[in-house]
Amino acid sequence: MTTSSPAPTSLMANAIRALAMDAVQQANSGHPGMPMGMAEIGVALWSRHLRHNPKNPHWADRDRFVLSNGHGSMLLYSLLHLTGYDLPMEELKNFRQLHSKTPGHPEYGITPGVETTTGPLGQGLANAVGMALAESLLANEFNKPDAKIVDHHTYVFLGDGCLMEGISHEACSLAGVLKLNKLIAFYDDNGISIDGDVVHWFHDDTPKRFEAYGWNVIPGVIGHDVEAVDAAIKKARQSDKPTLICCKTVIGEGSPNKAGTHDVHGAALGDKEVAATREKLGWNYPPFVIPQEVYAAWDAKEQGAKIEGDWNSAFAAYRAKYPQEAAEFERRMANKLPADWAEKAHAIIAGANERAETVATRKASQQAIEGLAAVLPELCGGSADLTGSNLTNWKAAKYVRVGETGAAGSYVNYGVREFGMSAIINGLALHGGHKAFGGTFLTFSDYSRNALRVAALMKSPSIFVFTHDSIGLGEDGPTHQSIEHVASLRLIPHMQVWRPADTVETAVAWTQAVEHQGPSCLIFSRQNLAFNPRTDAQIANIAKGGYVLQDWNDEIVARKIILIATGSEVELAMKSVEALAREGIAARVVSMPSTTTFDKQDAAYRERVLPHGVRRVAIEAGVTDFWRKYVGLEGGVVGIDVFGESAPAGVLFKHFGFTVEHVVATAKAALG
Repeated sequence: MTTSSPAPTSLMANAIRALAMDAVQQANSGHPGMPMGMAEIGVALWSRHLRHNPKNPHWADRDRFVLSNGHGSMLLYSLLHLTGYDLPMEELKNFRQLHSKTPGHPEYGITPGVETTTGPLGQGLANAVGMALAESLLANEFNKPDAKIVDHHTYVFLGDGCLMEGISHEACSLAGVLKLNKLIAFYDDNGISIDGDVVHWFHDDTPKRFEAYGWNVIPGVIGHDVEAVDAAIKKARQSDKPTLICCKTVIGEGSPNKAGTHDVHGAALGDKEVAATREKLGWNYPPFVIPQEVYAAWDAKEQGAKIEGDWNSAFAAYRAKYPQEAAEFERRMANKLPADWAEKAHAIIAGANERAETVATRKASQQAIEGLAAVLPELCGGSADLTGSNLTNWKAAKYVRVGETGAAGSYVNYGVREFGMSAIINGLALHGGHKAFGGTFLTFSDYSRNALRVAALMKSPSIFVFTHDSIGLGEDGPTHQSIEHVASLRLIPHMQVWRPADTVETAVAWTQAVEHQGPSCLIFSRQNLAFNPRTDAQIANIAKGGYVLQDWNDEIVARKIILIATGSEVELAMKSVEALAREGIAARVVSMPSTTTFDKQDAAYRERVLPHGVRRVAIEAGVTDFWRKYVGLEGGVVGIDVFGESAPAGVLFKHFGFTVEHVVATAKAALG
């Protein structure tokens, strides 16, 4: 049953407040203050501007909405429920409970309508920059003078915490340079964070800061005035720059005793205050009860179906006139690889094998990228101001620059913004339409770490390229020499990590990253690495993460050992075989470019490569503890458990024991 006239905006906003405080109260956990404070902003955006279809959360040209201040997740869950997404009231009642679709912070892939996982503050804002960049690049590529099939906005809610995080500077600075005018951000300026009044630790002039970035800034909007917010959105949509709408709000608005204080930020109001809030708001309904007139006012299913239907009609006309472009757009937005991908991937790997070059794997990576770019028009690369060192560009790459119709190109100069770059890549990947990757030095993966972790949590198909992978980079010294980084990346669930030994393994690593339904870290050397001849069967087994590169000499039967190595240390393992033979020890060399992939193989394959009962020695220019899972306490590890030094690479490898003599001694010790 519906009323003859829509519910007033005050009722629509109070529905959000009621659901937020009821869900948090029932869970006795959560953040009611932000949803209560931003309720009218949600009304203005979601009921008057947001182009979306609750019945098809994956419609290609929908507006993207990101809740960067993800602790206020009940705001988003309320909006999704009220507008008609597949998020029934029972899920709101199960807020923050095991296996519910309403976890404490929004999670991509769990809740329909959630575009990205947020919670670590500032990353949602950076993801939104990536989504807005994706929209601009796709619009330039696929739109025609007589047809706009890519034409949507990215909206993001954010708070003081997002702006205090350094990633907000990295991402928003770049967004201003690229004039991502389809990006509209709403700043919840409530003056409160967990510790209290932020004026004691945060009194930046935020409008001037964003004006300096090149943003359009709309200051002084009263966030509890739906009409004022609505007018600001209309103004923002006319700008040729990204827009920050500064909304002055009261956290916990409606709570008579806790509004405007940090007490309402991250804790349930309490039964008495919930009751008092209901009375003040005039909300005379039991917990989790929404009157039908409010549902009717919020319901976006019919309008959403119409908007998508209109787009579908326009796209049908586009397909009739531009069939090739339409098919390509559909393929890419469906995250499908080209029909001839397997054949082309095989050719890239075969080419690397035929060249048989001794080059740095960063150079081998660039060669692989050249091959990929020729067959994957969706490839979108970049580097954090290290293109000439990471070698992440390719000959035909068009650098992303701003033109009359927005940003266009396929290669992003991210500047010295490693964390921002990684989170933007996640946004690009989540938006759809691109295979996004970006590069920096491996030691700076520390700066990017939380974006990598969130990518793994979401299983986002982001590709992170890290070069200068060890003490092998030489004279720059321990600040740039990675020791613990490879091992720590391998510990991230769902993260695929590759450290290849030569051109062929590098080509395989890249093709596997492209195919992987999740994030990948590709780790490459600065120094040249020797090419290893292989049989076709060995090449096929590289994709399994670990394989036998050189088997035992059957003439030596007294003692056997397995040398497990990755990256630059595979060459050392191969050189050690003859020296071990002179000691009466037969060595099998197992190249393991991806332990994360090898561990997923069936037990029979892993047993064939690493049979039980045979002692093992792992060789890698990194921390040793990681390798105990493969060699056990009785095996040996040639590694490095101290920070490096500044010296030529060859000197450092010898100094830290990466020599044939040390490998032989370690193998003999393991054999007793």
